[in-house]
Amino acid sequence: MKKILFIIPALLLMNFAVTIDKQPYVLFTGKGVKTNYDQLLAEAKKADIILFGELHDNPICHWLQRELTEDMFAEKKSNLVLGAEMFEADDQIALNEYLAGKVSEKTMKDEVKLWTNFSTDYKPLLDIAKTNKLKFVACNIPRRYANMVYSRGEKALDSIDVEAKKWIAPYPIKYDSTLKCYKEIFENAGGHGGQNLPKSQAYKDATMAHFILKNWTKGKVFIHYNGAYHSNYHQAIEWYLKQQNPDLKIMVISSNEQKDNSTLDEKVMDSGDFIICTPSTLTKTYK
Repeated sequence: MKKILFIIPALLLMNFAVTIDKQPYVLFTGKGVKTNYDQLLAEAKKADIILFGELHDNPICHWLQRELTEDMFAEKKSNLVLGAEMFEADDQIALNEYLAGKVSEKTMKDEVKLWTNFSTDYKPLLDIAKTNKLKFVACNIPRRYANMVYSRGEKALDSIDVEAKKWIAPYPIKYDSTLKCYKEIFENAGGHGGQNLPKSQAYKDATMAHFILKNWTKGKVFIHYNGAYHSNYHQAIEWYLKQQNPDLKIMVISSNEQKDNSTLDEKVMDSGDFIICTPSTLTKTYK
């Protein structure tokens, strides 16, 4: 009887442990094998370029971006360069002035085109650069020019000012409509807009790759923050980087949300070298 009384509470405790053992995130390799942050950091230290593919409203992604950036700075110091999709190339001067302490945060916010979740999610990264005197590169094409490609085709870029062309990758860009990242955009749109829609995305990817390479030199590590779609499956940004320098060591971090994140969904296997998997019920940083 004593044995039975002992077993029952033990079973209840085990059941309770299973119930409360919810993981806010699990790290997987691209092959779906569970791994850990220490291994991710060790591999990051070997890379030339890290493409950190986030889910824009996911707090775990933003927390890990900050943690990785601080840990990489501890290792690389001034050999670390930061950059992001979330800042457009024509805002670089205003961004530089803020980083150098020449203008206030309020002035920077008035001058730079900032995302809704800037204060919570991207300002901490920008301020790591400011505090440690690191370069932070505004890598994305100005949105108005990507919209021109979508609405009127890339020939429309011929009409823009010569100075403005400095904010875009040299064009016409190389474009492969068979790549998964662009093929899916075309198919999901039902062909609406023809190839101009995926090509406008390609101009973002090519421009981000252009500014990454423009600001990277051998011996440095460049961490680039972007939506996961811009680097998933080693395509998009990475494809453009490799067109110019096939010898680059590029590490891709991807992100995925699932109802149950204890195992990785097969559909996202190989989307990155490391995949951050979070529950789909995770609180969002913005709506």
